[in-house]
Amino acid sequence: MPRNRRLPCALGAGAAVFSGFQMLGVIVPAHDEESHIKACIDSIRIAAANPSLHGEAVLILVVLDGCTDGTARIASDGGARLLWVNAQNVGMARAVGAHYAIQAGARWLAFTDADSVVGPQWLSAQLAQGSDAVCGTVEVRDWSDWGLHSERMRQQHVATYNDADGHRHIHGANLGVATSAYTRAGGFQPLVSSEDVALVQALRQKGASIAWSAAPRVVTSARRAHRAPGGFGATLARVAGGFS
Repeated sequence: MPRNRRLPCALGAGAAVFSGFQMLGVIVPAHDEESHIKACIDSIRIAAANPSLHGEAVLILVVLDGCTDGTARIASDGGARLLWVNAQNVGMARAVGAHYAIQAGARWLAFTDADSVVGPQWLSAQLAQGSDAVCGTVEVRDWSDWGLHSERMRQQHVATYNDADGHRHIHGANLGVATSAYTRAGGFQPLVSSEDVALVQALRQKGASIAWSAAPRVVTSARRAHRAPGGFGATLARVAGGFS
Protein backbone atom coordinates (compact mmCIF):
# COMPACT_ATOMS: atom_id res chain seq x y z
CA MET A 1 0.00 0.00 0.00
CA PRO A 2 1.43 3.42 -0.88
CA ARG A 3 2.35 5.31 2.24
CA ASN A 4 0.04 8.21 1.41
CA ARG A 5 -3.11 6.19 0.74
CA ARG A 6 -6.08 7.62 2.64
CA LEU A 7 -7.37 5.40 5.45
CA PRO A 8 -10.80 5.97 7.05
CA CYS A 9 -9.69 4.74 10.47
CA ALA A 10 -6.83 3.07 12.32
CA LEU A 11 -7.15 -0.30 10.63
CA GLY A 12 -6.44 -0.98 7.00
CA ALA A 13 -4.57 -3.21 4.61
CA GLY A 14 -1.38 -1.35 5.45
CA ALA A 15 -1.21 -2.98 8.87
CA ALA A 16 -0.29 -6.26 7.23
CA VAL A 17 2.88 -4.72 5.83
CA PHE A 18 4.51 -4.79 9.28
CA SER A 19 2.57 -7.71 10.84
CA GLY A 20 4.80 -10.31 12.50
CA PHE A 21 7.77 -7.96 12.99
CA GLN A 22 8.81 -6.46 16.31
CA MET A 23 8.99 -2.73 16.06
CA LEU A 24 8.38 0.63 17.69
CA GLY A 25 5.46 2.88 16.86
CA VAL A 26 5.59 6.69 16.98
CA ILE A 27 2.25 8.51 16.90
CA VAL A 28 1.88 12.21 16.06
CA PRO A 29 -1.60 13.81 16.06
CA ALA A 30 -1.81 16.83 13.78
CA HIS A 31 -4.36 19.51 12.94
CA ASP A 32 -3.17 21.98 10.28
CA GLU A 33 0.51 21.79 11.23
CA GLU A 34 2.22 22.44 7.89
CA SER A 35 4.63 24.94 9.47
CA HIS A 36 5.86 22.46 12.09
CA ILE A 37 5.41 18.91 10.83
CA LYS A 38 8.58 18.66 8.72
CA ALA A 39 10.88 19.45 11.64
CA CYS A 40 8.95 17.02 13.81
CA ILE A 41 9.14 14.12 11.34
CA ASP A 42 12.79 14.81 10.52
CA SER A 43 13.69 14.63 14.22
CA ILE A 44 11.79 11.35 14.67
CA ARG A 45 13.62 9.82 11.73
CA ILE A 46 16.95 10.75 13.33
CA ALA A 47 15.85 9.23 16.64
CA ALA A 48 14.67 6.10 14.81
CA ALA A 49 18.12 5.67 13.25
CA ASN A 50 19.95 5.83 16.59
CA PRO A 51 22.50 2.98 16.71
CA SER A 52 21.36 1.94 20.20
CA LEU A 53 18.09 0.70 18.67
CA HIS A 54 20.13 -1.91 16.75
CA GLY A 55 18.15 -1.42 13.57
CA GLU A 56 14.71 -2.13 15.04
CA ALA A 57 11.99 -0.90 12.71
CA VAL A 58 10.15 2.28 13.64
CA LEU A 59 6.72 3.04 12.20
CA ILE A 60 5.98 6.78 12.15
CA LEU A 61 2.27 7.56 12.07
CA VAL A 62 0.81 11.02 11.60
CA VAL A 63 -2.88 11.12 12.47
CA LEU A 64 -4.41 13.98 10.50
CA ASP A 65 -7.36 15.32 12.46
CA GLY A 66 -9.46 17.58 10.28
CA CYS A 67 -6.45 18.92 8.38
CA THR A 68 -7.14 21.34 5.52
CA ASP A 69 -3.59 22.53 4.81
CA GLY A 70 -0.44 20.87 3.49
CA THR A 71 0.34 18.77 6.56
CA ALA A 72 -0.48 15.47 4.84
CA ARG A 73 1.80 16.08 1.86
CA ILE A 74 4.73 17.22 4.00
CA ALA A 75 4.38 14.32 6.44
CA SER A 76 4.12 11.79 3.62
CA ASP A 77 7.16 13.25 1.86
CA GLY A 78 9.03 12.86 5.16
CA GLY A 79 8.29 9.14 5.27
CA ALA A 80 5.38 9.04 7.70
CA ARG A 81 2.38 6.80 7.25
CA LEU A 82 -0.86 8.80 7.27
CA LEU A 83 -4.16 8.16 9.01
CA TRP A 84 -7.23 10.38 8.87
CA VAL A 85 -9.87 11.30 11.42
CA ASN A 86 -12.21 14.27 11.53
CA ALA A 87 -12.91 14.66 15.23
CA GLN A 88 -10.99 17.70 16.47
CA ASN A 89 -10.16 15.45 19.42
CA VAL A 90 -6.55 14.74 20.35
CA GLY A 91 -7.44 11.77 22.54
CA MET A 92 -9.21 10.08 19.67
CA ALA A 93 -6.38 10.90 17.27
CA ARG A 94 -3.78 9.36 19.59
CA ALA A 95 -5.98 6.31 20.12
CA VAL A 96 -6.43 5.79 16.38
CA GLY A 97 -2.68 5.94 15.83
CA ALA A 98 -1.96 3.63 18.76
CA HIS A 99 -4.49 1.06 17.56
CA TYR A 100 -2.99 1.03 14.08
CA ALA A 101 0.54 0.66 15.46
CA ILE A 102 -0.51 -2.20 17.75
CA GLN A 103 -2.21 -4.02 14.89
CA ALA A 104 0.96 -3.56 12.86
CA GLY A 105 3.05 -5.23 15.57
CA ALA A 106 4.47 -2.40 17.69
CA ARG A 107 5.82 -3.47 21.09
CA TRP A 108 6.33 0.12 22.27
CA LEU A 109 4.29 3.26 21.56
CA ALA A 110 5.93 6.69 21.67
CA PHE A 111 3.87 9.88 21.43
CA THR A 112 4.82 13.42 20.58
CA ASP A 113 3.12 16.49 19.11
CA ALA A 114 3.38 18.00 15.66
CA ASP A 115 4.80 21.26 17.00
CA SER A 116 7.60 19.45 18.81
CA VAL A 117 11.08 18.18 17.93
CA VAL A 118 12.45 15.08 19.63
CA GLY A 119 16.07 14.51 20.53
CA PRO A 120 18.34 12.01 18.74
CA GLN A 121 18.16 9.63 21.72
CA TRP A 122 14.46 10.12 22.41
CA LEU A 123 13.36 6.58 21.63
CA SER A 124 16.42 4.86 23.05
CA ALA A 125 16.16 6.93 26.25
CA GLN A 126 12.55 5.87 26.71
CA LEU A 127 13.39 2.19 26.29
CA ALA A 128 16.43 2.48 28.57
CA GLN A 129 14.20 3.27 31.56
CA GLY A 130 13.05 -0.36 31.69
CA SER A 131 9.55 0.69 32.73
CA ASP A 132 6.04 0.05 31.47
CA ALA A 133 5.69 3.75 30.70
CA VAL A 134 7.88 6.85 30.55
CA CYS A 135 6.72 10.39 31.25
CA GLY A 136 9.26 12.87 29.90
CA THR A 137 9.73 16.60 30.23
CA VAL A 138 9.57 19.30 27.55
CA GLU A 139 11.90 22.17 26.79
CA VAL A 140 11.01 25.54 25.27
CA ARG A 141 13.69 27.48 23.40
CA ASP A 142 11.63 30.13 21.63
CA TRP A 143 9.36 32.38 23.67
CA SER A 144 9.04 35.11 21.04
CA ASP A 145 5.35 34.43 20.43
CA TRP A 146 4.63 36.14 23.74
CA GLY A 147 5.96 39.50 22.61
CA LEU A 148 6.70 41.88 25.46
CA HIS A 149 6.11 39.10 27.97
CA SER A 150 8.61 36.70 26.33
CA GLU A 151 11.46 37.10 28.81
CA ARG A 152 9.15 37.11 31.79
CA MET A 153 7.47 33.93 30.52
CA ARG A 154 10.86 32.27 30.11
CA GLN A 155 11.95 33.22 33.60
CA GLN A 156 8.67 32.03 35.13
CA HIS A 157 8.94 28.70 33.34
CA VAL A 158 12.54 28.15 34.43
CA ALA A 159 11.64 29.00 38.02
CA THR A 160 8.62 26.72 38.28
CA TYR A 161 9.17 23.81 35.89
CA ASN A 162 11.05 20.75 37.12
CA ASP A 163 13.09 19.49 34.17
CA ALA A 164 14.80 16.69 36.09
CA ASP A 165 14.39 13.02 36.92
CA GLY A 166 11.64 12.47 39.45
CA HIS A 167 9.42 15.24 38.05
CA ARG A 168 5.67 14.70 37.92
CA HIS A 169 4.87 16.35 34.58
CA ILE A 170 2.72 14.57 32.02
CA HIS A 171 3.04 15.67 28.39
CA GLY A 172 1.54 14.05 25.32
CA ALA A 173 4.54 15.53 23.51
CA ASN A 174 6.91 13.23 25.42
CA LEU A 175 5.25 10.00 26.45
CA GLY A 176 6.09 6.35 25.89
CA VAL A 177 4.34 3.16 26.92
CA ALA A 178 4.70 -0.56 26.34
CA THR A 179 1.92 -1.94 24.17
CA SER A 180 0.97 -4.51 26.81
CA ALA A 181 0.59 -1.84 29.51
CA TYR A 182 -1.30 0.49 27.17
CA THR A 183 -3.77 -2.25 26.33
CA ARG A 184 -4.33 -3.19 29.98
CA ALA A 185 -5.02 0.46 30.82
CA GLY A 186 -7.64 0.76 28.10
CA GLY A 187 -5.75 3.19 25.89
CA PHE A 188 -6.45 6.85 25.30
CA GLN A 189 -9.90 8.19 26.05
CA PRO A 190 -11.57 10.46 23.44
CA LEU A 191 -10.80 13.66 25.35
CA VAL A 192 -10.11 17.04 23.78
CA SER A 193 -7.39 17.65 26.39
CA SER A 194 -5.76 15.92 29.37
CA GLU A 195 -5.99 12.61 27.53
CA ASP A 196 -2.36 12.02 28.50
CA VAL A 197 -3.12 12.59 32.19
CA ALA A 198 -6.08 10.19 32.02
CA LEU A 199 -3.92 7.49 30.44
CA VAL A 200 -1.20 7.80 33.08
CA GLN A 201 -3.82 7.63 35.82
CA ALA A 202 -5.22 4.46 34.26
CA LEU A 203 -1.72 2.98 33.98
CA ARG A 204 -1.09 3.62 37.67
CA GLN A 205 -4.41 2.04 38.60
CA LYS A 206 -3.35 -1.08 36.69
CA GLY A 207 -0.05 -1.22 38.57
CA ALA A 208 2.17 -0.18 35.68
CA SER A 209 5.68 0.96 36.48
CA ILE A 210 6.24 4.56 35.39
CA ALA A 211 9.57 6.32 34.94
CA TRP A 212 9.46 10.08 35.50
CA SER A 213 12.54 10.83 33.47
CA ALA A 214 14.18 13.89 31.92
CA ALA A 215 16.40 11.72 29.72
CA PRO A 216 14.10 11.54 26.64
CA ARG A 217 14.43 15.09 25.30
CA VAL A 218 11.71 17.03 23.46
CA VAL A 219 11.70 20.68 22.45
CA THR A 220 8.16 21.99 22.08
CA SER A 221 6.45 25.16 20.94
CA ALA A 222 5.33 27.96 23.24
CA ARG A 223 2.92 29.31 20.65
CA ARG A 224 0.01 31.42 21.81
CA ALA A 225 -2.45 29.74 19.42
CA HIS A 226 -2.56 26.51 21.42
CA ARG A 227 -4.83 23.64 20.36
CA ALA A 228 -5.75 21.66 23.51
CA PRO A 229 -7.87 23.69 25.97
CA GLY A 230 -6.21 22.04 28.96
CA GLY A 231 -2.76 21.39 27.55
CA PHE A 232 0.70 22.94 27.88
CA GLY A 233 -0.17 25.93 25.71
CA ALA A 234 -3.27 26.68 27.77
CA THR A 235 -1.15 26.58 30.92
CA LEU A 236 1.22 29.12 29.41
CA ALA A 237 -1.71 31.34 28.49
CA ARG A 238 -2.90 31.33 32.09
CA VAL A 239 0.57 32.33 33.25
CA ALA A 240 0.69 35.15 30.72
CA GLY A 241 -2.74 36.31 31.86
CA GLY A 242 -1.25 37.03 35.26
CA PHE A 243 1.19 39.49 33.71
CA SER A 244 -1.48 41.74 32.22
